[in-house]
Amino acid sequence: MTNRMNRRTASLKRLTRIEGQVRGLQKMIEDDRYCVDILIQMKAISAALKKVEGELLKDHVDHCLADAIASDDVTERETKVAELVDLLSKR
Repeated sequence: MTNRMNRRTASLKRLTRIEGQVRGLQKMIEDDRYCVDILIQMKAISAALKKVEGELLKDHVDHCLADAIASDDVTERETKVAELVDLLSKR
């Protein structure tokens, strides 16, 4: 299995865990749990999502952007770079 497939598989597993964490968070709110405990879980979910985001960004740069830069298609290169700049400016 390629590194890309390994990263995708890991991201999917991570997203499944995140889905479980979100369900747990919903239950915590339903059960009127202590606010700080809920916020701690929210921080954990946020960190897990950032990890998936980082893996997908790396995959995009390693493959999509790298392929565009290596190609002779100037429009494709400009489009891929503009997409990445636009994405990163949305933080």
